[in-house]
Amino acid sequence: MKAPALKPHVPCLDFRRFTINVVLGAFSVGLVGCATAPPQNPNDICSIYREKRSWYFAAMKAQEKWHVPNTVPMAMMYQESGFHSDIQTRRTYILWIIPWGHITSAYGYAQAENGVWHDYQRSIGHDGDRTNYADALDFMDWYMTRTHRLAGVPLADARNQYLAYHEGWGGYRRGTYQGKPWLGRVASKVGSRAQRYKTQYDRCADSLKPSFWEWLFSWLP
Repeated sequence: MKAPALKPHVPCLDFRRFTINVVLGAFSVGLVGCATAPPQNPNDICSIYREKRSWYFAAMKAQEKWHVPNTVPMAMMYQESGFHSDIQTRRTYILWIIPWGHITSAYGYAQAENGVWHDYQRSIGHDGDRTNYADALDFMDWYMTRTHRLAGVPLADARNQYLAYHEGWGGYRRGTYQGKPWLGRVASKVGSRAQRYKTQYDRCADSLKPSFWEWLFSWLP
């Protein structure tokens, strides 16, 4: 019997699988880009709020909730993360080769460490996400409000609020920052930036106010 002729092998694509992979790939790239991109002009708070309207609305809601001037946590966030959502401290290594965690657990926009972040979650009854701007901002305002209550630091005093943020409430009350001249210089930079942001914001606050429909949509879940 004559064997049937074999058809030549022609490579082909599973079109459905190919299409799904392309769509999912493009979607994931878009998410990564949106989640991690800092403001184009981080030195101008008006530019930040115009570029990232969701940040503006989150800042106004947080300010109304905690009564912390929005320019103060913004100056501190700039110092802590440069407005990068998923930044972490440097890695540690075993034998200079094997990655082994990070120097601290500080993570996200606010560089919140695990312990105090968990305290915040328990305090407000909400999980939150350190890579989410609104959650990170709410955390910072919560922390500063407690600093005001525990250590008497005014909410608008960005320099001393930053010292307490860096050293912790106990460390700040013990004056641990006094032995760290470099930290004092950094805190002064934060204070200067907060004042610069305030001057900028005072000039553009009216122009940033949303239309009725923009305001309405900002409150939708």
